Amino acid sequence: MGFSRKEYEFLSEIGLSSSNLGCFVNGIWKGNGPTISTVNPANNQKIADVCEGSIQDYEEGMQACSEAAKIWMQVPAPKRGDIVRQIGDALRSKLQQLGRLVSLEMGKILPEGIGEVQEIIDMCDFAVGLSRQLNGSVIPSERPNHMMLEMWNPLGIVGVITAFNFPCAVLGWNACIALVCGNCVVWKGAPTTPLVTIAMTKLVAGVLENNNLPSAIFTSFCGGAEIGEAIAKDTRINLLSFTGSSKVGLKVQQTVNERFGKCLLELSGNNAIIVMDDADVPLAVRSVLFAAVGTAGQRCTTCRRLLLHENIYQTVVDQLLDVYKQVKIGDPLEKGTLLGPLHTSTSRKNFEKGIETIKSQGGKILTGGGIIESEGNFDNKLPSETSNFADFEGSN
Repeated sequence: MGFSRKEYEFLSEIGLSSSNLGCFVNGIWKGNGPTISTVNPANNQKIADVCEGSIQDYEEGMQACSEAAKIWMQVPAPKRGDIVRQIGDALRSKLQQLGRLVSLEMGKILPEGIGEVQEIIDMCDFAVGLSRQLNGSVIPSERPNHMMLEMWNPLGIVGVITAFNFPCAVLGWNACIALVCGNCVVWKGAPTTPLVTIAMTKLVAGVLENNNLPSAIFTSFCGGAEIGEAIAKDTRINLLSFTGSSKVGLKVQQTVNERFGKCLLELSGNNAIIVMDDADVPLAVRSVLFAAVGTAGQRCTTCRRLLLHENIYQTVVDQLLDVYKQVKIGDPLEKGTLLGPLHTSTSRKNFEKGIETIKSQGGKILTGGGIIESEGNFDNKLPSETSNFADFEGSN
């Protein structure tokens, strides 16, 4: 089926259509859950439909993945590394299309979208080298003429739950290492970026198929909280990596701990930049702009607070105002755009609430703070940026 807009036709080059099945289960695409529409946050228009997974789809996938784990862990580590190398090559061949998809569906500007995919390619390269270093250790024993051999064994299955702001890079950071270590991967992508999940999975699946390996080594699901909860509770998943909010992350950790599983958490932060009076002010200003505006402020490492020494306070603020006024806000796929839309309309509403909170607490909005009339999720600067300027006068 064709896409409603001509500018979406490039998606067919990475295996997508206007209607997609959202679960890769035992080498077969299916989706017996609800059908959702994924939208372009720059205009809130539909890109495509996706059939999410059901609990039955999940169970079928996990059974196949458990069987595949018995095969994958017996493949020599250097051979596993070669498979990951091929995944990296597959990503290289579709770098521009995948990067464009990330920008289209998530809303970050195109250089960031392409850069995110490049991060996975870099992780593949790193993991290939690692695959020849998983040798354990030979340790001298206290007994004469004896040695102790340390051997590292795979865990079995690693679960990965990723967030919208880095819809594929976080998978790469986890999956590349998990795969070379002999673990199968079960991935649940963010509910609002299902096309990224599907496109990435199709590339990985193609590599496994070309090497006559079980497709269930890499199993993925598009879905909501129901699938996420099933992954957290599943005793077949020995390690779960979760990226998202602190509120949900706490629940995930509690659930995984209850079954004595292992957990990796990357959760939300509230980061500050402190600028002292001996700082390189132009460098600090560029750093603040990058940290606050990058990914439209939707990063775990976004600068949300700015603490300035009183001696350089006004100089820094004046220079920040100058650079902020030069920021081009608009379509993230257009050349020169530095600030794309927020990811959802809910985020935009939260921005508006944030501005009102700043004003109610006596904060001063020195630039931006308004709403851009648009079909998309655009605001005139972000809450993280405007709150940076909320009257820090006199701070040391």
